[in-house]
Amino acid sequence: METESEPYIRLATLRQLHQVVADLNTARSLADTLQTVADGVIAGLGYELSAVNLVQPDGDLVVAAVGGSAGAEALMAGRVGSRTSWDRRLSMGDRWGDLRFIPYTEGWVLDDDDVPQWHTPGPAPRFADEWHPMDRLFAPLYAAGASGGELIGVISVDRPRNGRRPGAWGREALQMYAFHAAIAIGNARLRANMQRALLRLEREQQALRASEESFRQAFEYAPSGMAIAEMGGDQHGRLLRTNDALCRLLGRPASAMRRYSFSDLVHPEDIGTLLRTSAEGGRSELRLARRDGSYVWVSLRNSVVADAADGPRFLLTHVEDIEERKRHELQLAHRASHDSLTGLPNSAELRARLGSRLCGTPPLPGGAEAEPVAVSAQADPGGHLYGFDEFESFGSPPAPGGVPFDSHVHTIPPNEESDIDDGHKGLAVLFCDLDGFKSINDRFGHHAGDAVLIEVARRLTNGVRDGDTVARLGGDEFVVLADGLGRADAQDLAVRLRNAIIPPIRVDGRAVRVGASFGIGWAGCGMSAEEVLHSADQRMYVEKRSRSKERRRAG
Repeated sequence: METESEPYIRLATLRQLHQVVADLNTARSLADTLQTVADGVIAGLGYELSAVNLVQPDGDLVVAAVGGSAGAEALMAGRVGSRTSWDRRLSMGDRWGDLRFIPYTEGWVLDDDDVPQWHTPGPAPRFADEWHPMDRLFAPLYAAGASGGELIGVISVDRPRNGRRPGAWGREALQMYAFHAAIAIGNARLRANMQRALLRLEREQQALRASEESFRQAFEYAPSGMAIAEMGGDQHGRLLRTNDALCRLLGRPASAMRRYSFSDLVHPEDIGTLLRTSAEGGRSELRLARRDGSYVWVSLRNSVVADAADGPRFLLTHVEDIEERKRHELQLAHRASHDSLTGLPNSAELRARLGSRLCGTPPLPGGAEAEPVAVSAQADPGGHLYGFDEFESFGSPPAPGGVPFDSHVHTIPPNEESDIDDGHKGLAVLFCDLDGFKSINDRFGHHAGDAVLIEVARRLTNGVRDGDTVARLGGDEFVVLADGLGRADAQDLAVRLRNAIIPPIRVDGRAVRVGASFGIGWAGCGMSAEEVLHSADQRMYVEKRSRSKERRRAG
């Protein structure tokens, strides 16, 4: 079972990883990109040492960048290892996806080869997954990021800060980082080639024909999309020329592409992003329309090709397909915010959703019952307004001297001191604890317990409305957030969900049963998420103690 802090650790790691991946595209040269790749391993992946080994034209690999240690950089930078030795290393050890891990028990045979290294002897590991100083972990870099393509380099990492060999999460993060590092290195090479071609067009008038051919080849045969657009005049932004990669990406022939500008192809929700992108050195991530009506995520990088006398001539746009990266980001974000067993939102996501509905300003005395005569009369000192559904002139400007409109709609709990349900609707928080679950775990094992949790999660999800939240808090505890309920509605929902859980659950050919105890709390502005959950938890235990053991097992 995951510890409660693990989702927060994963979210922090995801943010760091997202930042270092974004930094890969900000370097100005190939050398800067290589150093950024090495430093990103240190900053975002939790290792103390890293090296980027780049394939040279003759096939050997040179240490092009070192991160984490000035001593290691002085020892290794610029040294070359033969391709034969590297091929041997990448064929040894354990395969972790695209990664290659050579444990110290096998790596001793590599001590005397010609590959630059900083490894030192050390004592045997004290536990199974402890990192040994002689362990080796490599992340190959392939052209265009595709596994099995042309090898363009290898990232070497050492000394994980936690002292352990990376688990599934760490391996996937390193593999994804290597994927984007390979693309960044390829793009840096491409940009360097394009910049050299553009300089030749401007400065070498006597070699104009050769320069144009060089530019044409770099443009036409670039692995990612390229486009040239008109600048200035009535046709500003119209595409003058596109390469095959961009035509394939959008599923449109070159002749048809010349009828469009990027503003014609961009997703309606991203038009503002496109307009905000500066012409020179601008970069944006947005969606472009394919011929079949679907959209693909791309990164646009613009460069102005100018003439010293006449000013800007045209706009050169590099279009990179980032659909796969976006998909990986969504998957990682989902894993960090959802329970791996049931697929429900986890504790961190539950608190985030609950916290988004709350503010630090408690309701005014009388709650939402204040008379809706003037906006200023309905505002607290913080400028928040109450009872929006009761305003006859909702959306009208405030009265002279009133408080400016605040878009936050306050969450106000019903009055529970009265025995009479006044019909007020609020945000109900139902805290559910399973009865009899521990005995199933003890008798039939955790496999059976996991199957019960999965089925209970399914039944709870089917028992609520679209827009309600069912989350797993941990263990056999679940929480339901249901907005727009009165006190009677919340009681009815708790009964329905309890009755949905009671029927037998079949696990490995046998029928098992669990009951459920529900505590109903109410969220309100001025409370924290922890206070709301604690209140519902306490009410659940009061409800559990008020029912006999036999009645709890029966639901």
